[in-house]
Amino acid sequence: MADPSEARYWLALSFIPGLGGETFRRLLSAFGPPENIFSASHAQLSAVCEAKITRAIAAGIDEAALAPALEWLAAPGNHLITLADAEYPQALLQTEDPPPFLYVKGRLDLLQQPALAIVGSRRATPQGEKDAEAFGKALSDAGFTVVSGMAMGIDAAAHRGGLKGVGSSIAVVGTGLDIVYPACNRELAHQLAQQGAIISEFALGTPSLAQNFPRRNRIISGLARGVLVVEAALRSGSLITARLAGEQGREVFAIPGSIHSPQAKGCHRLLKQGAKLVESAQDILEELGFSAPVSASSPDAVSSPKTHLEFIRQLGHSPCAIDALVTRTGLTAERVCAILLELEMSGRVASLPGGLYQAIN
Repeated sequence: MADPSEARYWLALSFIPGLGGETFRRLLSAFGPPENIFSASHAQLSAVCEAKITRAIAAGIDEAALAPALEWLAAPGNHLITLADAEYPQALLQTEDPPPFLYVKGRLDLLQQPALAIVGSRRATPQGEKDAEAFGKALSDAGFTVVSGMAMGIDAAAHRGGLKGVGSSIAVVGTGLDIVYPACNRELAHQLAQQGAIISEFALGTPSLAQNFPRRNRIISGLARGVLVVEAALRSGSLITARLAGEQGREVFAIPGSIHSPQAKGCHRLLKQGAKLVESAQDILEELGFSAPVSASSPDAVSSPKTHLEFIRQLGHSPCAIDALVTRTGLTAERVCAILLELEMSGRVASLPGGLYQAIN
């Protein structure tokens, strides 16, 4: 993590109009730390970047522009992670266009954990949101950090699921971190900042500009080992994330839906193009060869096959409520819910209207 004296130089470069990631990385390659870039001669700078950027660097640091960002960094839980820092996500370093630095609010340790992105429609169906949250919880409990974009619909549901599991969740946003967008996700943003993380490559104060969201999508896919698309229309931005994932060498997964649903058509297109069809979180774990165990101390730890068999016997094939299962099994309600989720994701239990559950095989 950059200390304040180093951070000011990284930030100062980012405030130069027209200085994109490619030129930024070229300057770092030529001169080393940003402090050296500001010490370089006009002739040296001209050999690396265009004239207007050379003039802007030579003019020195804009202290007034820098002050709000340094003040933000001084607050607890706020960080600036640069390409020079050990905390920079290794998965993102492997991509073609890694951001020179990231603003981070929350847990830095999550940036190095194995991650799985879950994305989908902002206009999600109730079933789609339920699936996204269930997959997020199951994958989080299996050791993945769930990455998404904090949009309404599927993104928000995926974050909620990830936060409920041991792997937590990261939101990659298309605004400055001093802005919560959409505003209806303010409570979710607070939860992510406390229990997970929110990251952005955009400067503080950057509003929700349409052109920024496709750029943030490359970070969502770049952080992850794979991308799961839960629901998506044919013109969904989630398909951009899936395309970027394929270009970055990540796996692409999709959940099928009704042939009559507009929200399933994007997923069906991905499946035709070679995405992996998934019906449970286990499908994803097997495809990625991922079997990291959950801590045995976790109340939602994965149960043994023997526990599952006994639980299904207690559940039976008639609809049963959670309260009744608590009485039958002697387990806590939290433990019963955790086992039900595991069995539902593996296709051995179905959830029914009215909060009832039933064994299906």
